[in-house]
Amino acid sequence: MSIYRFVLCVFISVFTSMANADNGLVSIKSNFTVSETGSRFEQLLSKKGLTLFNRINHSSNAASVDLKLRPTEVIIFGNPKVGTPLMQCSQTMAIDLPQKVLIFEDENGQVWLTYNDPVYLKRRHKIEACEAVITKVSKVLNILSASAASH
Repeated sequence: MSIYRFVLCVFISVFTSMANADNGLVSIKSNFTVSETGSRFEQLLSKKGLTLFNRINHSSNAASVDLKLRPTEVIIFGNPKVGTPLMQCSQTMAIDLPQKVLIFEDENGQVWLTYNDPVYLKRRHKIEACEAVITKVSKVLNILSASAASH
């Protein structure tokens, strides 16, 4: 990744983190459809050696019971080498692991990629240590999300 792209990813992530810090969610605008954003995210997971556990298409599930829902997908993924130390710091962290990203189209047709802010999860689970792991997870989520959502 070029230094320019890295700096751009960090800037986008910091801006969106600050804008959404009150509810613990980080949201990044995507330049692609929900499906395309999800596929791009999956490809990035594979390149980084992360495990894809599931991809849930909530819109298809809604349609199967004759209900409508704008395009909405959740991707569940993780890495036990990173998640386990977080659970060792606070076992309640397991309720928020493995990691998830929500990709959805809002009422204006804008696609968003959203995930739980690891710093918020640190506060939620009263984690006193594990700063290095929280920083690593934040960095990886920021890079994956910004890369999946932009050119």
